[in-house]
Amino acid sequence: MCARPLLPVGRLLLVLLAGAGPALAQFGSSSSSSSTTSSSSQPPTVPQAPPQSAYQGSVANQAVTPGVLQLTIKDAVLTGLKNNLGIILSGENVNQAGGQRLQQLQKLLPTVNGTFKESVQQTNLKAEGLNIPGFPAIIGPYAYTDVRATVDWTLLSVPSLNNYLASRHDFEASKLSLNDARNLVALSIGYAYLACISDEANIANDEAQVASTKVSLDQATANHEAGTAPELDMLRARVDYQTQQQALIRDQNAHEKDKLALARAVGLPLEQKFELADRLPFAPLENMQPDEALKVAYATRKDLQALEQQLKAAELSRKAATAERYPSVSFSGDYGDIGPTLGHSHGTFDAVGSASVPLFEEAKLRGDAKQAQAQLDNQKAQLSDLRGQIDADIRDAFLDLESAARQVEVARSNMELANQTLGDAQQRYGAGVSDNLAVVQAQASVAQANSQYVMSLYQHNVAKLSLARAMGVVDTRYQEFLGGK
Repeated sequence: MCARPLLPVGRLLLVLLAGAGPALAQFGSSSSSSSTTSSSSQPPTVPQAPPQSAYQGSVANQAVTPGVLQLTIKDAVLTGLKNNLGIILSGENVNQAGGQRLQQLQKLLPTVNGTFKESVQQTNLKAEGLNIPGFPAIIGPYAYTDVRATVDWTLLSVPSLNNYLASRHDFEASKLSLNDARNLVALSIGYAYLACISDEANIANDEAQVASTKVSLDQATANHEAGTAPELDMLRARVDYQTQQQALIRDQNAHEKDKLALARAVGLPLEQKFELADRLPFAPLENMQPDEALKVAYATRKDLQALEQQLKAAELSRKAATAERYPSVSFSGDYGDIGPTLGHSHGTFDAVGSASVPLFEEAKLRGDAKQAQAQLDNQKAQLSDLRGQIDADIRDAFLDLESAARQVEVARSNMELANQTLGDAQQRYGAGVSDNLAVVQAQASVAQANSQYVMSLYQHNVAKLSLARAMGVVDTRYQEFLGGK
């Protein structure tokens, strides 16, 4: 049993029996005892995944490169995999889960501590209520030295064992989530890169439309000054010209903002000047079937594998909650030398073995079991939902691919027809057969057809990138799906 501090009366009797102060020091030191540390049955806390907004940020560590940086999609993804905030936070979650695993492991290992105590005491016996005739009222000062090691060890605790095994699965889940974060980083950067490419295509179309409407404006102005066209033609052409200028300014502003978003996701300094080196033209995705893609997704999706590990951890946590009713066995003890000095000391020790069984904490035991079961059911539901979501994402991506490919073909045909209509309208207006209303309308049709073509190309590339994400291979096969240098 554990040693207990001596009461004042007992301490005085020991003094009378021993007849010396040093003896009191030795017996007084016997109050150094160890207590058994109860192991907590609470399961480890799973680190939370980074929010989706984290993948739009980064930690920019590299210096600004002189001149204009030619940024390929490969360079953007590789740099983002180092600097993106989402992957950095996921890496810290791995460290956190590793730390929790070690904490759970310590509950199964002995805890050993060492102490060195140097004590000087003086006791007022009258203050303790002892007034013995012929005996000194004040004893001391007396001193002693105590060098001691203590050990606490839970020899048997089924909840602690299950919680440790659960923490190992949580640690594996965090590492898989880190790999899945690489997919999300590549996906976020791919979307941002495609948005910038789309902006550049829109700007090129806007510039072409500005040049075309400027020609129409000059022609209408010349005809009005020559007296062969009314002022309305000139005003209509000027409105059309300025409308295209507004579209150009709007798209240029959107392009600069999208470049800032790309730089933030990649981790480039915002003052770094760069240009996109890849154009990523239309390229149909061939030799890919939904069943094959789904099979690859089930084998490679790291978020699915991470959820499976979390399910195993939840099962072990449920077992740990059930095992709280089982007895636990622990050991505590200490050994050291104590005496007036280290040269005049003697070894002392204390060894305690104990077994504890919960007798009356039914509400807590049932509450822990219900919480663990709810967490287990939650993980099962999420895993089932994710499997269905992967299947739906694969099918959605193939539907989007087919739809976007058809839209590209239709938009290309509309663009050719709109350009042909514009040419005919300009010839008729130049010949004086009609006014310039048909020219303005044809130019608007050309602008709309070009915009639809650019949007269909963007949607097609986004669908391919979404399919790569649904398969869980964005970070390794993005070039196969999108192209690029």
